[in-house]
Parts: sequence; structure tokens; C-alpha cells
Amino acid sequence: MALALVVALPFLGILLPLLADRKGRSLCALAAAIAPAAAMVLLWAERPGTFEGHGHVVRYPWLTELGLDLSFRLDGLSFLFALLILGIGLLVILYARYYLAKQEPMGRFFAYLLLFMGAMLGVVLSENLLLMLVFWELTSLSSFLLVGFWSGSSDARRGARMALTVTGGGGLALLAGILLLGHIAGSFELSMVLEAGDIVRAHSLYPVALTLILLGVFTKSAQFPFHFWLPQAMAAPTPVSAYLHSATMVKAGVFLLARLYPVLAGTDWWFYMVSMTGMVTLLFGAGMALFQHDLKGLLAYSTISHLGLITLLFGLDTELATVAALFHIINHATFKASLFMAAGIIDHETGSRDMRRIAGLWKYMPHTAVLAMVAASAMAGVPLLNGFLSKEMFFSETLNQDLLGIFNWMIPVAATLAGVFSVAYSLRFIHDVFFNGEPKDLPKYPPHEPPRYMKVPVEVLVFLCLLVGMLPAYTVAPLLAAAVAASLGGEVPQYSLAIWHGFNLPLAMSVVALAGGVLVYACREPLFRWYDGMPTMDAKDIFERFISSVVMGARALTRILESGSLQRYIAWLLLSALALLVVALSDLKKLGGEVALSPVDGITTLGMLILCVMAVLTVVFHRDRLKALMTLSCAGLMVALAFARYSAPDLALTQLSVEVVTIILLVLALFFMPDRTPQESSSLRGLRDAALAGGAGIAIALLTYAVMTRPYDSISSFFLENSVSGGGGTNVVNVILVDFRGFDTLGEIAVLAIAAVGIYGLLAGLHLPHPHTDRNGKLWSTDSHPMILDVIARLMMPMALLVSAFIFLRGHNLPGGGFIAGLITAIALILQYVAHGVEWTQQRLRWSYHSMAGLGILIAALTGLGSLAFGAPFLTSAFDYFHLPLIGKFELATALLFDLGVYLTVVGATLLILSNIGHVSQDESSKEVH
Repeated sequence: MALALVVALPFLGILLPLLADRKGRSLCALAAAIAPAAAMVLLWAERPGTFEGHGHVVRYPWLTELGLDLSFRLDGLSFLFALLILGIGLLVILYARYYLAKQEPMGRFFAYLLLFMGAMLGVVLSENLLLMLVFWELTSLSSFLLVGFWSGSSDARRGARMALTVTGGGGLALLAGILLLGHIAGSFELSMVLEAGDIVRAHSLYPVALTLILLGVFTKSAQFPFHFWLPQAMAAPTPVSAYLHSATMVKAGVFLLARLYPVLAGTDWWFYMVSMTGMVTLLFGAGMALFQHDLKGLLAYSTISHLGLITLLFGLDTELATVAALFHIINHATFKASLFMAAGIIDHETGSRDMRRIAGLWKYMPHTAVLAMVAASAMAGVPLLNGFLSKEMFFSETLNQDLLGIFNWMIPVAATLAGVFSVAYSLRFIHDVFFNGEPKDLPKYPPHEPPRYMKVPVEVLVFLCLLVGMLPAYTVAPLLAAAVAASLGGEVPQYSLAIWHGFNLPLAMSVVALAGGVLVYACREPLFRWYDGMPTMDAKDIFERFISSVVMGARALTRILESGSLQRYIAWLLLSALALLVVALSDLKKLGGEVALSPVDGITTLGMLILCVMAVLTVVFHRDRLKALMTLSCAGLMVALAFARYSAPDLALTQLSVEVVTIILLVLALFFMPDRTPQESSSLRGLRDAALAGGAGIAIALLTYAVMTRPYDSISSFFLENSVSGGGGTNVVNVILVDFRGFDTLGEIAVLAIAAVGIYGLLAGLHLPHPHTDRNGKLWSTDSHPMILDVIARLMMPMALLVSAFIFLRGHNLPGGGFIAGLITAIALILQYVAHGVEWTQQRLRWSYHSMAGLGILIAALTGLGSLAFGAPFLTSAFDYFHLPLIGKFELATALLFDLGVYLTVVGATLLILSNIGHVSQDESSKEVH
């Protein structure tokens, strides 16, 4: 339960900052910190068992048949990432309290941040891979909201769209890859997937699954060539950048590499795809970072480079490389979060992030300068800081690989070159910002130190950089060991976190990187001139042009397909269906099967002929709307009789009731329409339509014949056998609707009520001219409510309601039920509207049809919840038999309450639609039916 709460608490806490937004900025930040702080306490309480290797899984059944359960897993790896997410998240909340301007909606910002935090916790703590995918997509959506928080800025909007497009596309690839992985492993539960590594790697679909999963990883973690979205996301507020780049968004991809390492690693496919991508990203990001003039741009490309470093380590496919990767994840989170916060402080106090304008800040902001210089030194890999230790391990592991043969030297050379650029851009961050003369044309001058508590998060993170760098065995060692054990799925390899390993080749590579970085920075002027001479490529503009071309292509295709002609749409639909039927039936050696057709008697034949004639007459008279409606109603009546003839009385009653309601609706609508349809189709189009209709009819007839003459297994026997014992009713159809498939019925009546409210909204305030003559100019009758109709309606009302009650009460054991009874009641009531008018009926029926439909859904839902209260599945009905004197034995079932909900919903929704059509006429009262 505690583990599920760790994930749930940030989601539950979203409302707190929204409610506290107007109570003051400090109170809003405090409200935002409550849920993460509580989650941190719960997580920390699990530390002893986790560090001892006693991970555990909690599981709550959900969609078990689909393989999707609410299951969560806590081990060393998930503990590490959850700790980073919550710990740095709390520091970001404190930092954002002072960073955001007074006029900005702080409550909304913290709500987005908590949504993102919860999604990230869901990713790292999910035991079920499908559940992880749900949270994975939620991180993309919530990061879109965070990056685009300053929605008034076009850069923010474009950066948010780019991030969502790239990571969302990768998410689709990841979805396909996870589905394949689950198919191969036979489960989506990590506990089983992690044990199926040999099976997965030996499967023929392994390369496809690996490629798809890596696409999701590379897009999320900004690996080349999908890196371009990350620098554009710098348009986000700096607290967002600090959080996304250090502990969350971009770390989701490398987390998945670590999590699925025991399953996917150990092959040449893994080595070449992961290591080569990581190496290219490492070099490209390091080189580009040096030439950025924007502080956050430099840090963004450095993040890309460090993510490439981590990816390369996982690709090297050794146990010690995994140790180094996880160690660098921890170190990178601390120094990169502190650097982004320092950059935000500089921007906040100077009004600029351009390093060509910012200079000499040491004497204006000495405290901030010291913090930033220590963090930048950790990023450069200076000894006695945490970045040095993980880079030493990185250099060592690049020397211990041999899959490239005579080109093995390429990886350590690339690693050293990346280290050179890392030192160079770190040195530029330090020298160009805090020294290098005086500031130039700053929007805010003179700059000064930020508020005291704005620096506290930076101080905490910089202190960790120093503490881990000097005392790694006493600080990070247990956490790292637990994460390594969980990632490797076995014993932890022997490794050392000592500061000094003697004079060796990795140390030499570090010295070369430090000296080379100083040299590169000293020669920066010619390098900058060379870079300026390169052709400019703005990833944002390229992306926007690509999106614009896709949109233009989609519009062109839409113009071709969507001509605005309903006839053409239907023609394409029928042609497609006809082609599929022909292809499906072409494989049959003979059309008929071995099952004989039922004999047809004369009465049935006559009914079918009448049905065919009515259908043909509907087409013939389709331009004369009233005649077409009459023939159509006759066709509907014959369909109802056909149901009755073939032992489907429930369907017959339903068809008959629906037919009456539909005819009333159409008659009311025809009142406002011309009684004849103008001829708009040419003779050629008519011939085409006739050919399509005839072909489709013949194909459906042949398909029906082929199916009916072949044996098939039906599920009807299950319902017939369990209708009485399981549902307590002999009317199998009704038992299915209110018990076996009650959830479907609940959804259907909810849709009916929603549709009724929507139609009511469309009709509200609508008034159409009241027609007074027909097309020949003859006046309509002025007697809107004839006496004979008035008298018949009054006589039929109690009789119809009595029949409705009878149909309702017998529905569980005999043909009937709430739906049919509701339609009969609605017909009886709507007849009063037709016979007496809206005002007369409304004065006597003071009901709220909205409330009636809503009450029906509520009763039906509460019936289902009642079954849950007794430990039965949702909407399971209960029944029993009782004896009363004089009456004898009778049955009571909770399905009756569910049917009552159906009844009320049908009556309320139907009357809400039909009764309000009377208000459309300008001659009627303007009052509305509620």
C-alpha cells in the first residue's frame, strides 16, 4: 500500500497548490511540497530492506485479461530514481517559489509539476510494462504543459510542440516494442520478463523489438539524431529545465536501458546500436555545447553529451560499465540541477542568459559564483568532485572492450575527446560568466545576489557534489550497490569508489582531457570563427517546415477524399465492403454448407414479400417524404413481425417501440421541412447507386447464406444454462442485459442520456418559421389539436401506463423489461404533447426530464456499487424467493432496481428530445421543458 501511495501522492496533491494559489506564494509552494515530502518519507522508510536487496512487488488486479494490472515494484534501481525524482523535485519547488514572477500563476505551475512528478514515479516504480507505458505517455503530455508554461511566447509553444511530437512518436515505437517483448516473454510483468532474457534474445523478433524499444529510449533521452528537441525546450522556465534535465524526463530513457538490461543486452545488436548511438551523441553534444552563447543552451547540449556518455556505457555491455553508468546518473543529476538553477539565478538577476553580455559577475554575485564554479568543475571532471569519479570509471571501461577489433581504439579516443570539450565548455561557463571583464548592456544592472532561500537548493546540490566526490564510500556506495544489483539482476561485481587508483591509463586520459580542455578554450577565438563560417541549421525551423509540409500534404489528401458529398462517401464505403466480401467469399469451394435451411411457410413468405415491397416503395417514394415515411414504417413493422416469427419476442417488442418513437420523431421533423425532396442526382449517378445497392444486397445475401448453412459454435448455450441459476430469471435476453452484460447496458443508457442533453442544447433557443401552406399553396388546418385526437389520447394514457407497468414487472421472466416499458411510457406521454400542445401538457407534467434521466443512471450505477459492497463483481444481481399468504411464492431480484434505472433514463431522455422539438416552432410558447 505504501508503494502505491508513493506514486499516488503527487497526483492527489495537485489540488493543494491550486487551492492555495491566492493565499500567498510561500503557502502555495508549501502546499505543493506536502505530497512529495510525504512520498519521500514513505520511500525512505523502505530504504533498509531495499539496500539489503529485499525488493518487493505490490499488485492490484485491474484488466487482468489484457495483462494490465496496477502493479508496482521497488528495488534498488527504482529506489534510486524515485529518490532523485522526489528529492530534486522538492528542491525545485523551493527554487521556483522565488524564481517565478508575482503575476505568474504559481498554483498552475506547481500542479503541472506534480502531475509530471507522479508520471515519472509511475514510470520508475511500475512492475507492469503496460502500466509503465501509460505513465511514459503521461510524462510526454505533462512535460508539454511545463515546457509551454509561458504560452504567450512563440518559442515556448514551438518548443513544447516539438518535444511532444518527437517523444510522442518515440512512445508509439516503444509501445510496439513492449507489446512484442511481452509476446515473446509471455507476460508484461517485469518479474517474469527479466527472467526470460535468454528466450527473448534467441527469438526471431528480438531485433525488431530491440529496435522499437531503443527508438523510444533514444527519443526520450535526446540521443542523436533525435536530440534537437531538447535545446528548443529551453524556452521553459528554468525550474522546469533543472528538473527535466537532471532527474526526470531525459533520464526516463536511460532508466529503461538499465531496467531492461538483463533482458536485451548481451548481443551484437545491443552493442552496436546502443554504444555507437551513445558515442555519436557524446561527441556531438560536447562539441555543440562549446559554441552556444545562451547559458541554458550550453547546459542543454552538455546534457545531451552526458546522456550519450551514459548510453555508451550501457552499450559497452559489461557489468562494470553498468556500474559506471548508474554512478554517472547520480552525479549528473546533482551537478546539472545545480548548474541550471545557477543559470536561472543569473538570468533572474541580470535579465539575460547571453554569455557575450554577461561577464564579471564574480564581484556582483560571489556566493552564486562559487556555487556555480564548483558545479561546473564537477561537470568537467575535476578531482575531489563527484563527476571525476564516474568519468574515471567511464574512461576505464572504454579501454575494456574489444568488439570493434582493430578499431577498438576509437571508443577511448572519442571518450577522451569528449572529455576535452567537456572541460572546455565548463571552463567557458566559469570564465565568460564570472570573469572576462565587465557586463555589457544588461537589462538589470547592477546585478546582485538572489533571495537567500533561492540559493538553498543550489547549496544542497553542490554540497552533495563535494561530499560524494570526497567520501564516496560513506555516502553513495550503498545506494549505488543496490541499484547495480537490481539492474544487473544478480551479484554486484567488484569495483572501487576510491578517490585514488594510482597512476594508470584512465588517470592519464583525465589529465589529457583537463589539459586539452584548457588548450581548446584558450584557442576558442579561431574555433568560433570556424564555427560561424559553417552553414546555419536551425533545428526548430527545419522541424516547423517538416510539420508544415506534412499538414499541407494532409490537407491535399483531405481535399481529395473529403469532397463534401455524402453520396460519394457512402459509395466508397459500399465499394470497400463489397470488395472485402468478394475476397472473403472467393476462397469458398462452394457457397452452401452442409446445414439445411429451415423450411419457409406461406405466411412467412408473404411477410418477407411485403417487407421487400415496402423497402422498394420507400426508395421509389423517397422524394415524397410523407409517403416514404409511411412505407418505411410498414417495413419496420414487418421487421418486428419477423423477430416475433423467429422466437425473439423481446426484439420484436423493442423494434416495435423504437419504430413508433422514430416515426413520431420523423413526423415532428417533417413538419418544418418541405414535403418533397428536390431532384439533385443525375441519371448516371442514379444508375451507379442502383448498381452499388444491388451489388451490396446480393453480396450480403450470399454471405448470410454461406454462414447459415455452416455449423458454428454459439455462446447462447451458456446463457440458457445459467440464466436461472446465475441471474434468477427465465427471460434470457433480460438477464443478459441486466446481469451478464449489465456494464454494457449501463454504458448504453449513459450514452442515451448524453445524446439527449446534447440534442436539448442544440434545440434550446432555436426557432423556425411555422409553415401555413403546402407546396401547392393550400392552407393547413388551423385546428392544431383535433377533438378526436384529444379524446383518444386521454383514454389511451392510463391504458398505456398500465401496459408499461405490466411489461416492466414481467421483464425478468417473460418478454419485457425496463427499456421497452420506458419506450411505451414515453410514447404515451409524447402523445399528450401531440394531442394537447406543449403548454397544456407541461402544466400537468411538472417533471424535470434532465433529472429523470440522471436519476435513472444514478440508480443503475448504485445497483452495481451495491454488489461491490457485498464482495461480488460490479453489477452482479442478487435474487431470492419468498412466500406470502394468499400470494404464494414470488421472486425478488436486485435486477429490478437496475431495470428501474434503465426505465427512468429511457423515459427522461426520449421526452427530453421529443418534447423540445415542439419549441422549435415560432408559434409555440418560448418556455423550455426542463
